[in-house]
Amino acid sequence: MMEDSMIYFKRKIYNTMLKWKSERDGGTALLIQGARRIGKSTIAEEFARHEYKSYILIDFSKVSKEVSDLFNDISDLNYLFLRLQFIYQVQLYERESVIIFDEVQLQPLARQAIKHLVKDHRYDYIETGSLISVRSRSRNILVPSEETKVDMYPMDYEEFRWALGDTATVPLMRTAFERKMPLGDAVHRKLMRDFRLYMLVGGMPQAVSAYIRTNNFAVVDQAKRDIIALYEEDFGKIDASGRAKALYDAIPAQLSRNALRYQVGKAIKDERVERIVNIVKEMEDSMTVNVAYHSDDPNAGLALTKNEEYFKMYASDTGLFVTLAFKDSDIVENVIYDKLLNDKLSTNLGYVYENVIAQMLRATGKNLFYHTIPYAEGKKFYETDFVIPDKHKISPVEVKSSGYKTHKSLDEFCAKFSDRIMNRYLVYTKDYKRENGVDCVPVYMTMFL
Repeated sequence: MMEDSMIYFKRKIYNTMLKWKSERDGGTALLIQGARRIGKSTIAEEFARHEYKSYILIDFSKVSKEVSDLFNDISDLNYLFLRLQFIYQVQLYERESVIIFDEVQLQPLARQAIKHLVKDHRYDYIETGSLISVRSRSRNILVPSEETKVDMYPMDYEEFRWALGDTATVPLMRTAFERKMPLGDAVHRKLMRDFRLYMLVGGMPQAVSAYIRTNNFAVVDQAKRDIIALYEEDFGKIDASGRAKALYDAIPAQLSRNALRYQVGKAIKDERVERIVNIVKEMEDSMTVNVAYHSDDPNAGLALTKNEEYFKMYASDTGLFVTLAFKDSDIVENVIYDKLLNDKLSTNLGYVYENVIAQMLRATGKNLFYHTIPYAEGKKFYETDFVIPDKHKISPVEVKSSGYKTHKSLDEFCAKFSDRIMNRYLVYTKDYKRENGVDCVPVYMTMFL
């Protein structure tokens, strides 16, 4: 069986890294941060192998005490570099080599040393870390300002298509979106089936690798369960009382209720939202969840109007979300997967689509916001699923997993904030069409919004 680490997937962050290398020329270290198991270490090593004459990879999750202790005293850098070259049996070349600090949060003194290493300017430095621990373990060190930070997410839909050897689909979709033209029934049906596969497998490299290797959803599901178990273990570091884990496990149930916000009391008995705001913030920082906040007065400066106690929570990866939703039952002969793939699962799967749209918007760098407007004496609400900044205005996004004949929430939002609207989007499961000033966009085109 091929090791997961041996399968290399093309990732868009590679171009960001190239830009850093040429523009900064060793003036900063590159810190790649993101959730665990999204491929940070793999991309760092792949980049080092192709873009430098030589590299040393120091993995602090399994490093010897001898190497770890080298960072206790860095007053003599010549000695440090000599020792590293000897221990790793790699020759370093001035301005042509890179040193990777993998899982740097496990040796805070190595991260603190970055300031002096960058100033020395002999070599380049790439750090990888999961934010959950980077924050908690950096409290007692002087965090270097000589870092260029980049966020890494699970594989987006285009990266997933690349992994399957398909480079034609996304450019076709992009052209159709830009020209505002439908693709036709047969093409659309195929694209929806392909996209549902992405929803099931997700963008975690381990799960994608398992799918390519075995073409068996039971194996894919097991890979995802392993990652979820790892995340739940991590949540114990955020909050030993188990509240973070409980909030995460309840995501599918919360979304399926179609409530206007995450109901904390239903996930954790007798808990109140104001008491867990900080836990939610740390979960968001760990990049294992995506949080959409209520924008109380949506305008171009969405972040200024966010209500931290009124939020919705999504899993950062929809493949993990599907496994999380059925976590308590064993995967029965792939029935759930098979039915989902063929669009035959009877449950209203609107909430799965909502999760994937949140993931796709986040992957393009957008922060997530939504808005509600009361009607019927304030007891019922129109809800706009997502509000995104669009040039100097905003664009509302309504998600429909089935019919689309009515989009009352979208209409009410546009009537109330008419002078702030750039585009009106209805994201749904049918082919592209434009109707009464609304762009009805198939879910797989969300990445272009």
